Amino acid sequence: MRRSIVPPYLLSRIADDGGRYDRHAAARAARRTLAETASLKEQRMALHPASLSPGTAGDRRRTALADRTSTPAQHPAPTRTISDAGSEERLPGEVVRREGQSPIGDSAADEAYDGLGATFALLADAFGRDSIDGRGLPLDATVHYGRDYDNAFWDGARMVFGDGDGEVFRRFTVSLSVIGHELAHGVTQFTAGLEYEGQSGALNESVSDVFGVMVEQHARGQRVDEADWLIGAGLFTDEVQGRALRSMSAPGTAYDDDMLGRDPQPAHMDLYVETDDDNGGVHINSGIPNRAFHLAATAIGGTSWEGAGRVWYRALTSGTVPVRADFALFAGITWATSRELFGSSAREAEAVADAWRTVGVEPRHAPEETGDRARRRGTNAP
Repeated sequence: MRRSIVPPYLLSRIADDGGRYDRHAAARAARRTLAETASLKEQRMALHPASLSPGTAGDRRRTALADRTSTPAQHPAPTRTISDAGSEERLPGEVVRREGQSPIGDSAADEAYDGLGATFALLADAFGRDSIDGRGLPLDATVHYGRDYDNAFWDGARMVFGDGDGEVFRRFTVSLSVIGHELAHGVTQFTAGLEYEGQSGALNESVSDVFGVMVEQHARGQRVDEADWLIGAGLFTDEVQGRALRSMSAPGTAYDDDMLGRDPQPAHMDLYVETDDDNGGVHINSGIPNRAFHLAATAIGGTSWEGAGRVWYRALTSGTVPVRADFALFAGITWATSRELFGSSAREAEAVADAWRTVGVEPRHAPEETGDRARRRGTNAP
C-alpha cells in the first residue's frame, strides 16, 4: 500500500518534457520516481496478489474497528522516530532522532519530527484520538529517500519523504499540510478503509487533504477565514508558476505552468473526470469533495476542526462509511452526522447539505444513529 502526495499525471508531465524546457534534471528525477513507484507496485502484486482483491480493504477496516475497544490515554503523547535513508531507496534507514531528543540540525529530519507532532496534536486536541490508529501507534518517518525523489508517501506503516529535484520541487518536509495529508491516510486505513479507486479513492484523497489543512490551521491557530486552504504550499520552487499542489477553496487554480500544465481538478460534478489513470482519477476528482468541505467549513465559521472537521471525523470513524462509498453516500453520511451533532434544523447541518449540493452532489440517504454505532465500535468520536 502506498499513498503519494504528488499524483502520477503531474510526474508524467514533468518526465515527458521532450527537451522543450530547461528543467532536464527535474525530468530525469520524475522518471526515476515513476519507475520506482511502478517497480514497487509490480513487486507487491507478485508477492501479495490477494492484497488487491475487492474484499481485503473491507476486511481490514472491519478488523481495525472491531479491535479498537481500549480506552484512550488521558493525556496522549506521541512516540516519534525519524530515520535517514541516505539518498537511497531503502527503508527504514538509520535512526537519527527519537522522541524527546533535541533538533539535530537537519532541516528535513527536524521538519518531519515537528510535522508528526503537529498531526498528533490535532488528533488528540480536537478529536481525543491517540495517534492515527486511536491506540497510541508510534509515528515513524524516513527522510532523504532516494536521489532527487519527487514525492512523499505513506506506505501503511511509516511516512517517507523525498528531497525533491530542486528545479520543480523542494524537499517534501517543507509543507505541514503534506505531512498531515499523508498521515491521514493512516487514519483512513484504521477506520473507514476507503478503497483507493474511483469515487471512494477520491474520497480517500480528499479526507487526507481535509486533515492536511486542519493540521496546518491548528498548528497556526487559524480560523477558517484566515487560512489559505492550500495543499503543498511551498513545495514548488520559484521557477514554477503555481502556489501549491491543490487548492481546496478553488480546485483547478493551484498552478498553471508551461511544464506542469494547468491544475486539472474539477470543482463540480459536471466536470467529473472519467479516466482509468491514477486509480480512476483519485487525485483529480478529489477536488469536488474538497470544495464541499471548504464550503461547509467557511459557512459554519470558527475553526475547521470544531465545525466541519468535527463532522467529517465523526463520519469517517462511525463505522457506517462503506469501503466503496461514492460521493453521494458520503455526503449523506456527513449530513446525517451534522444533524446528530448540531440538531436537525441547525444552520451547521444546512451548511453541510448546501455545500454538497453546490458542488453538484445530492446527499443520499445514510444510516441513522451514526454516533451510537461509533461508540459501540470504540472509535471515541467526540
